Amino acid sequence: MHSISLGKIKTSIMKRVITTERAPIKLWLDNIESGALSQAINLANLPFIFKHLAIMPDAHQGYGMPIGGVMATKGVIVPNAVGVDIGCGMCAVKTSLASLCNSDLLKIVELIKKKIPVGFSHQQKAQDENLMPFIRDIESRKILYQEYKSALTQLGTLGGGNHFIEIQKGDDGFIWIMIHSGSRNIGYKVAKYYNDLAISINEKYYSKVEKSQELAFLPIDTVEAKNYFIDMQYCVEFALANRKLMMGNVKEIFDKVYTGVTFEPIINIAHNYAKWEHHFKQDVIIHRKGATSAKLGEIGIIPGSMGTKSYIVEGLGNKESFNSCSHGAGRKMGRKQAQKDLNLVEEIGRMDIQGIVHSIQTEKDLDEAPGAYKNIDVVMENQKDLVKILVELKPLAVVKG
Repeated sequence: MHSISLGKIKTSIMKRVITTERAPIKLWLDNIESGALSQAINLANLPFIFKHLAIMPDAHQGYGMPIGGVMATKGVIVPNAVGVDIGCGMCAVKTSLASLCNSDLLKIVELIKKKIPVGFSHQQKAQDENLMPFIRDIESRKILYQEYKSALTQLGTLGGGNHFIEIQKGDDGFIWIMIHSGSRNIGYKVAKYYNDLAISINEKYYSKVEKSQELAFLPIDTVEAKNYFIDMQYCVEFALANRKLMMGNVKEIFDKVYTGVTFEPIINIAHNYAKWEHHFKQDVIIHRKGATSAKLGEIGIIPGSMGTKSYIVEGLGNKESFNSCSHGAGRKMGRKQAQKDLNLVEEIGRMDIQGIVHSIQTEKDLDEAPGAYKNIDVVMENQKDLVKILVELKPLAVVKG
């Protein structure tokens, strides 16, 4: 990574702007880890980047592009700027309940664990095909067709990593349900297939984008790019169908425990995708990797870490962020580092003192402990020009893979 002239960093609406590269890098955080900054510099020097690069306040290093990055391109799409869990996102539902007693909360958690497979587990049988997104001539879609049967058994499953189901109490006086999950293996397979294709195409035509940067691209007028758009969108829709089925099952569980409970319409927001949008008088391809849309008036979700607050927000339509905001708190340490450096007793204590039902039991669970994540209060403060908070949600119980 080359040095950056402090004389060319200036304060703006966001935290700072780096102007030493081909395109400016606009940051909504004070401190960015060196690995993520190196990736941001690589992106800012791409020949096809449009206007500037936007880095959200939860940013940290990813593959090729920082998690929490927003990039606009002209003429190309970059699979690694979308990520491997295509369509991963959040959904939330407000219930009519004002409170939950502890025994009922424990009962709901146990029923969720029995009903919804987590981690690498699949459904015992294929789910109803009517719940799957429709696509014409799926037989012609190589990866989608190859993964379709397996996807039927992954529909309605949580997965692992930072995916969760959480029961929360809002400062609006009501109980909420929140789910974070993605496109499971079908999204990963699509992402890998097209990134490999992009690498092959870039090598064939002597691309100036270094392979080590992990930013292989597909020219938008190629068949490969058109196919990636179609398959990517299917994965986005599958991820939503996956969250909807889980949310439906959780609502059924609530109804068993509290007969007559009602639910408001689902709020959904994705944070790994690319999409044609109009910005600065140009039609461009916006890549959001670990970032969510925050158009003026758009309702979104920003979760904290396990054991900290989450938020229902309303977008402010800030054009400098390409109408985007953070997708969560963001990691401050990697999984292995968290397992090595965090104190198990302290992390359990942070949860227990709040009375949160959780599953942190051993050192291997520390990769998702609150201490592995940034301070959500700081993250929210840093994006006051991107979103306004509508509801603050405190965790009561969390189920993870």
